[in-house]
Amino acid sequence: MGYDACWVVNGVNDILVPSSIAIIMFGIGLNLTLENFKRVFIRPKAILTGLTLQMILLPLVGFIIASVWNLPPAYKVGIVLISACPGGTASNLVTHILSGRVALSISMTAFNSFLILFTIPFITSIALGLFTDHQQVVSLSFWHTFQNIAVTVIAPVVSGIFIRHYFENFTLKIKPYLKYILSAVLLIVFLVVGLNTIAGSNDGINSGELYVAIPLLLLNVSTMLIGFWIAGILQINHDGKYTIAIEMGLQNSALAIFVASQILQNETMTLVAIVYSGFSFFTTMGLSYLLKKSNSHVINDH
Repeated sequence: MGYDACWVVNGVNDILVPSSIAIIMFGIGLNLTLENFKRVFIRPKAILTGLTLQMILLPLVGFIIASVWNLPPAYKVGIVLISACPGGTASNLVTHILSGRVALSISMTAFNSFLILFTIPFITSIALGLFTDHQQVVSLSFWHTFQNIAVTVIAPVVSGIFIRHYFENFTLKIKPYLKYILSAVLLIVFLVVGLNTIAGSNDGINSGELYVAIPLLLLNVSTMLIGFWIAGILQINHDGKYTIAIEMGLQNSALAIFVASQILQNETMTLVAIVYSGFSFFTTMGLSYLLKKSNSHVINDH
């Protein structure tokens, strides 16, 4: 990767991505009240279920898919790495667009942002030992993660809630346009980050590497369906069920790209994360919409 390419990629990661995420979370906060979060913690079954599924079941499915699929070792580790990076801001936005339990989604994002400090190094180390011939120390900074979640998630959401409460007329005027504006911001970020990361690699993505999209798609779809099914068994309401499904299916690709490129310094694993980020937003959105509508079909049948 050349000096100019490094500068562009780092600039995008350091400035564009955090700023865009903060804008998205502020917009989502405009649609929330403190009562939404109160519900999450007074009845914690949904958030405990979601976090347990994300921290345990999701990586387990990733290991199973990586083990049975005929792929080079670096691809296998890349798949597990994706499964170890649970939902980020994109999942919050999809939940918002589909009128799911946004406070639940944001709460899960906030909690798993700290849990992954321990789970990502542990899970990735196991994957490296299982699928490759070497071990590598993987560590994430607690202080950096705390700053990141505070600046890009917590502060913007709280600001949005404050603006909604004290400037309700302003909020009502812009509310009809928020979903379109926030979706456009996120898609631009995906496009710019993907293009800059590919431009910064030596060879880009070739057709052989796109083959990994098949097991990644299987990871995406299967974890969503399993999460939705288990949430149903536990009698979580329908909005909670498809909110958990979204959190299971839409992984934090930006974090996976960072770990693969900056910590593991492995271009192949980085490209696995890039491939996943290229389709997962759209597949998660589509399947989540079908899961949301499945409840109306059940009601109509009765």
